[in-house]
Amino acid sequence: MEALKILVVDDESRMRKLVKDFLIRDGYSVLEAGDGGEALDIFFEMQSEIALVILDVMMPKLDGWQVCREIRQYSKVPIIMLTARTDERDELQGFDLGVDEYIGKPFSPKILVARVEAILRRTNQFQKEENIRAGGIELDMAAHQVTIDGKPIELSYKEFELLHFFMKNEGLALSREKILNEVWNYDYFGDARTIDTHVKKLRSKMGDKGDLIKTIWGLGYKFEEV
Repeated sequence: MEALKILVVDDESRMRKLVKDFLIRDGYSVLEAGDGGEALDIFFEMQSEIALVILDVMMPKLDGWQVCREIRQYSKVPIIMLTARTDERDELQGFDLGVDEYIGKPFSPKILVARVEAILRRTNQFQKEENIRAGGIELDMAAHQVTIDGKPIELSYKEFELLHFFMKNEGLALSREKILNEVWNYDYFGDARTIDTHVKKLRSKMGDKGDLIKTIWGLGYKFEEV
């Protein structure tokens, strides 16, 4: 599945990088613009390919409101507005202009990504992700369910994400640090041994198929179909 393109518009390069890193980690492709004029140039050049716009309000040349007005004359692409101001009138103005979501700074990047996903699902821009199959195990990505040899098993959200990460990287040695970064996110500051606890529980629920998750001593784990 081709990654959905998101246009991130903010005059602060550090903010753009923060948002970009979290979006890329979740499988999106990111275009960047440092001001309103650049944003419109990119948008109208690639309008048919852009799935969503994340737009800062306060910017040089053209502010976020002006960019939003211009885009809305030609497109119904979802728009998330970011602002350091908390004036209710600004928020109402945003919704009057057809903004889909309005997020105040500072914000949690994880929450922003969750809002992006929710909006894209609501606007039916996600293609159905294909199920993953290996060794008699099938992951239904849309329903977030797992079956082993046709029988469903109950996994927690993190156990599902962990198994998904293992299976999509079948045959690759995965360090505990990489697993933490990808499954628990980069802002997780806990003990890497939490991986061992979750793997133990996951293996137990998988029965004999738990043996497909191999331990690589001194490094981490590898999912390998026998």
